[in-house]
Amino acid sequence: MDDTVSSRNRREPHAVEELIAEQRRRIREYVALRERQTGGPETGEVPEQAATGVPPCEAKDLFDAMPVPGLLIEPVLAADGTLDFLFAGQNAACRRYADVVAPAWESWYQPWPGLVRLFDLFPSMETSAVPRLLADAYRTGRPQGPASGEWFVHAPDGDVVRISNEVRAARCGGHLLLTWERGHRAALARSAQRMARACWAKWNLSDSAVLGSYGLQQVLGLSSEAPVPGLPDLAAMTDPGDRGTLYEVLYDVILRGRSAECELTLTRVPARIVRFSAEPVRLQGGPVWGVRGVIMDITRGRCSRDRAQHAEQEAHSARKRARGLADVAVTLREAVVPRFANELAPLGLETAAVYCPDPDAAGVGGDWFKARALPSGRALLAIGDARGHGLEAVTLMAKLRYALAGLAYTDEPVEKLTAWLNHVACDDGRESTATAIVARFHPAQSLLRWVCAGHPQPVLVRAGSARLLQHPPSGPGLELGVVPGESYTATETTLAVGDVVLMYTDGLVERRGSDLDTDTALLLRVVERLARGGIAPGRDGLERYGRAVAQDMAGAHQTDDATLLLVRCMPVPTAPPGGPER
Repeated sequence: MDDTVSSRNRREPHAVEELIAEQRRRIREYVALRERQTGGPETGEVPEQAATGVPPCEAKDLFDAMPVPGLLIEPVLAADGTLDFLFAGQNAACRRYADVVAPAWESWYQPWPGLVRLFDLFPSMETSAVPRLLADAYRTGRPQGPASGEWFVHAPDGDVVRISNEVRAARCGGHLLLTWERGHRAALARSAQRMARACWAKWNLSDSAVLGSYGLQQVLGLSSEAPVPGLPDLAAMTDPGDRGTLYEVLYDVILRGRSAECELTLTRVPARIVRFSAEPVRLQGGPVWGVRGVIMDITRGRCSRDRAQHAEQEAHSARKRARGLADVAVTLREAVVPRFANELAPLGLETAAVYCPDPDAAGVGGDWFKARALPSGRALLAIGDARGHGLEAVTLMAKLRYALAGLAYTDEPVEKLTAWLNHVACDDGRESTATAIVARFHPAQSLLRWVCAGHPQPVLVRAGSARLLQHPPSGPGLELGVVPGESYTATETTLAVGDVVLMYTDGLVERRGSDLDTDTALLLRVVERLARGGIAPGRDGLERYGRAVAQDMAGAHQTDDATLLLVRCMPVPTAPPGGPER
């Protein structure tokens, strides 16, 4: 990097001017040295021996030397003022063109066939832009075009060749010259530059001349009438924060003679971002004479990339927040629904619980259960499902579970306990709904009194067969949190030794593409099939049985968390204390 220019000064437009001025001095010194070495004429006069006349040049040879395809046309003016056109010949470039596009058409190989009516030779040309171009060139004497010209050539084998080019017409003495550029190359180049929002320019350092391509002003945000900006002008258009970068690129190109590129923000309204790629144009064996550059408008791509990065950052933050909430929810769930000891054995019950999380990781659900002995000598058994997932569901689940644990100590009937839970859920908010089974087991009568609040019916497994426990005649109660002041009715079921009651949340039976009755019937078949050989004794055996049921029911069809609470009736070791059964 040029140590003579400070970092701050590189941000000023005059830094680029100074860089170019220094290079212009080197170019002049190089040219002066070359002129001294070659000993060329100092006055610019033509040497006397060279002024002997111009060698003759035949018109046909001159026509064939043209690098573009051309037809020589002789205009014929009729008495009524109408024009007709006779084909007089074609040049070598036209014959080379014919070798590529229509090699089978023999007339293309006759450079001077004599006068032939042009539109007899090319009938479809008469409906193209060619007649108008020829007529305007003849009458005005000014070159015409370019214009899109299209006609067809019929080959001897029956194929039709489409000729489509940019056509020009001009007077040539008493004749007309029809030329074209193959394939609309200039138009295609302009279209490509417009669609790619790219352009090119060449800046001469010796005389400040600038040559720019089509669309350069539009890419730079200038009016179409604005002159092509020089390199100092480009620096002045650049945001001050990027001028140092532009200076570094020009330094690499001009002084180090190597290609370089950068991104620049142009201070237009609205601002735009361009990619500037530059390479040196050298004098043979001498210093860099000019800078050739390509400028591409990348504003849209940069904005899209920035939006994508912002969206990705937002998604990452959302995932991080979700993981944080999920971790809190999991921790809270583990705190409020721990694994429990088999404390109900003295009351004649074996209990086990199985929890199957949602396989789609939609979030920790609101499933909960409760199984504990009460001071009255009875057992509280409950299972519930707070609607939703995540922290909100776990919070409501915790409220209901702890509320029931405290309310159960009042020794009020399960109908009353359920009504109180409904009051708790209603006070929590409109979206705080839940389902539940609330039951109390009375060891002396081996009686299970239970209330359903919108929850799936428990399953009774007895002697290898399974059936649903029936609701009271009034039907199941409403979900918790729906209607304040709702009353509930209990159902009484007498259990025999060996009976297993399976309470579960709806995640066990809800399956994709099925209905609840079908899923419940499937559950009964699974429960019966797995119980045929008997359910292994002990709490561990009961838990293994519950896991087998959950595994058979879940598979690829599980759409929610599933919790199972299994209760097996056992002989009561001693008569428990307690008051009247309720």
